[in-house]
This record gives sequence, structure tokens and C-alpha cells, in this order.
Amino acid sequence: MNKNGYIGRKLQVPKLQEKPAIVIVTFGTSSRTRVPLEIFQKQVGEKFPDHECCWAYSSNIICRKENLPSLQVTLARLEAAGYRRVVVQPLHIFPGSEYQQMAETCEFFPGLRVFLGETLLHRWNFVKDTLRVVESEFLAPNQGLNILALHGTPLVADPVNSACLGFSELVTNRYQNVLAASIEGVPDYEGVLAKIKRADFSTRYKTVKIIPMMYLAGKHAEEDLMGTKKSPSWRNTLEKIGFTVQCPMVTRSEVEYFKGLAYYPEIISFFTDRLQRSLDISGIY
Repeated sequence: MNKNGYIGRKLQVPKLQEKPAIVIVTFGTSSRTRVPLEIFQKQVGEKFPDHECCWAYSSNIICRKENLPSLQVTLARLEAAGYRRVVVQPLHIFPGSEYQQMAETCEFFPGLRVFLGETLLHRWNFVKDTLRVVESEFLAPNQGLNILALHGTPLVADPVNSACLGFSELVTNRYQNVLAASIEGVPDYEGVLAKIKRADFSTRYKTVKIIPMMYLAGKHAEEDLMGTKKSPSWRNTLEKIGFTVQCPMVTRSEVEYFKGLAYYPEIISFFTDRLQRSLDISGIY
């Protein structure tokens, strides 16, 4: 197309952007746990001030309910704005089917070079680094039992299942009083509960600490893990056995929240490290 021709003059072709844009992808939330996303936005703005930063949401339900953009919509807007390089950083924990769907979406835009960053627990050394951060929350063996609460998936074929099972094996081998269980899928919470009963842990431990291994400890923490009304929440079930149940909390602006991974400064830095690596790669290829 001749840019000086009739069509070229009518079309408003955007100026091509030199620096890659950043897209942060989160599952999304409709609860009051949006505060951690604002914390992460601030950190990204401070560390990468020269880059346009956008958000995208991987939950179709949240996108419709809250009128929020999906990754596909966000990438289309950036391409129309003149960007030809984009770095996409998910705030997901494991590289499961949602991560695969993100990769497919990124390939859907041949006019963009999209660099997809790694998840928090994408590599086993990442898992160990994260555990070193979270273990500051663990009850000591003489204080009680810890359960790391994973999100999990109801899909048998989802690759996240093997990651969750491997994670569970790793923590039970590394710590004598730490178990892992998933809200959905494996390691099955009911199976872990049966193990607790079978091993008669209630005579050895009086307290159980449930530690969310989710970036946003929103409705799952409020209802499935620590709910007092929904039956059976993990808390209700464990209290019936005779345990006192705890969960890490954090206070922001005089409001208490369940402490998801988003509230650990080290975890934020792990994600910004993933983002920096993708930006570095985008400058080479």
C-alpha cells in the first residue's frame, strides 16, 4: 500500500513503538483480594518505568463478570497501537493447561513477537527458592502440622497434575511436619485427610496451619480453606478432628487478608526476575 495514496492518507497508521510492551496475566478475582495486584503493578512500574504495562485475565468468567480484557484482546490492542514486541508475564504458579493456552494465544498474532515468561514454579530450583521463602510461615515440629494448599485442577490430563504430585513428594521428603493438598484434583485433600487420621496426627499435633500456595488467596481461602459456613471447608473438617486451625494473615490499610503468595516481597521479585529475563531475550531475538 502506498502510504501517500488515497487509502494511505485515510488510514491512521500508528507509529511503531521501539520498546516492547509488558502484559501481566492473572487468573483474576472478583473478591476484595485485588490489593495484591496493585502492589505488583507498583513494583513493575518502579522497575520497568520505560515500558507500557497492561493487564490481561485468563478467566473467561471473570472477564465477562468484571468487564476485563483477555490476553487476546490485550495483544490485539497493543498490535493496533504500533507494538511489534510484547513480553507476557503470567502470575500463575505452575505451567499447566492455562499456561499452554496462553502460549497458543501468543502464537495467534503473527505481527507480534511475543515472549512468554515462566511461571513461579516453572523449574525445580524455583520450587526450592519459593519454599525457602514460605517456610518462614511453617510451624515447628513441636508446634504443629503444616498443610500447603495448592489450587490443583479437576482435569486428569492437565500437565499441572504431575507438577503438584512432584511438589507434594518434595515437601514431605524435605520437612517432617509438612503436607501438600489441592482444592481440586491431586494431591487429593480427602486422601491427605485420611492419611492424617490414619497416622493419628491429632495425638502428635494440636495445631494445623493451612498455608495458601496461590498468588491470590481470595475466595478459595475465604470459603474452601478457612470458611466457617461452607461445609465441609478444610478448617471445619480439621476442627472436628480436634485441631486448632490457623492461616497466615496480613494487614493492609487496617484490613486483614489471608496471606497469598502475592504478599511476600521475595515472591514479587521472583516474578519480576522472570519478566526481566524475557525482556533481555526480547532484545536479542
